[in-house]
Order: sequence, then C-alpha cells, then structure tokens
Amino acid sequence: MLTPADIGALWLTFKVASITTLILLLLGTPLAWWLTNTRSRWKPFFNALIAMPLVLPPTVLGFYLLILMGPKGPLGQLSNSLGLGTLPFTFSGLVFASCIYSLPFVVQPLQNSFESIGQRPLEVAATLRASPLDTFFSVVMPLAKPGFLTASILGFAHTVGEFGVVLMIGGNIPDKTRVVSVQLYNHVEALEYTQAHTLAAILLGFSFVVLLVMYTVIKSPVRVQQYS
Repeated sequence: MLTPADIGALWLTFKVASITTLILLLLGTPLAWWLTNTRSRWKPFFNALIAMPLVLPPTVLGFYLLILMGPKGPLGQLSNSLGLGTLPFTFSGLVFASCIYSLPFVVQPLQNSFESIGQRPLEVAATLRASPLDTFFSVVMPLAKPGFLTASILGFAHTVGEFGVVLMIGGNIPDKTRVVSVQLYNHVEALEYTQAHTLAAILLGFSFVVLLVMYTVIKSPVRVQQYS
C-alpha cells in the first residue's frame, strides 16, 4: 500500500518529468534540426557532447553539475546575481539536471527522424516558394511525427527513472526533491521491502507500458544510440 510519502514522491517525479520533457522538446527540436543540416566541422564535437550522458556514470555528471550550480560555480553565481539563489537541492535545480541528463534521449530520436526525411521534400517545398519556417512546420514536423513521439516518450520515461543525478543535485527533501527512485532507495535502506515492492512494481509496470506504446503506436520507433 502506498504511503503519503510515496504518493508525494510519485507526483513530484511525474511533475519533474513532464516539465523536463516539455523543455527538452522546445530546446531539442531546433538543436536537432541544426545538427541535421549543419556542415560545420564541429558537428562531431557537439554530437559527442550531447551524447555524453549516455556513457557517463550518473554520479559523475551529478557531481560536475553540483559544482557548476554551486555558490562558486559559474551558473550558481549567475543565478545568485539574478536573485534566484543557488539551484542545488531545489525543484528548479532538479529540472535543470534532468534536462541535461535526458538531453540525448530527446535530441537523438529527433535528429535521426529529421535525417530520414532527406532533402527531396524540402526541395519540393522550396520550389513552391515556401519559407524555411513554413517548410519546417508544414513538411518536416508531420513527416517527423514518429520521432517527436519517440523523443517525448523516451525523455519522459528516462527522467522518471533517474536516480544518481537527482540524488546528487536534489538530495532527499520530502515533497521538494525526493523523487520516486530516491523514495524506493529509502524503503530498501530501511528494510521496508513491502513498500519497496509496491513502488518497484509501479515503475516496472510503467516501463513496460511505455515500451509497449512505443512499439505499438509508433510502428518504427527511432532508436537512441545507447552505449552504456
């Protein structure tokens, strides 16, 4: 049976995942489009930079984000100068860290989907005097719909399953930064295996449903290049 703390952790987790996914779709779409079309020699560098969360241990990424957002870090100094305070151990810091950690799970499916479209539809739209913006919204986005759906599902699901990064950045503050993965860890640490089984079963069922939807509704899901 779920305790009030479990329900609070579940609600906070899905709140973080929803906001993170929305932000990543807004920021990741133009980034993926640029990576698809750029001829810059720096493209491999940016691809590698975006993909780093796939291979880095979460605690390593969380540690450097903690330094970056701390009082002496550049981002921490910027947030302090804006009167926002420091980001670690806050909901905003949790969202920021989740965006960094889940970035490749949104950008890579979008980039793969954009690349699969090819240049022919864009050339046809150009001959009809469609502007680049009109071409993107009228031609690219409908053709890339499977990529957007895959990116949304993977980004949301990956954020729900985070542990190392959110523990490093958010800590374990009830109703503020304690997400469901941390709550599950608390139950196991306290030898509360019944409550741990309940939360674990919810996450297990959620993961299966997410994959089932992705492979059923999206006939040809775009794969994320997972290396770890």
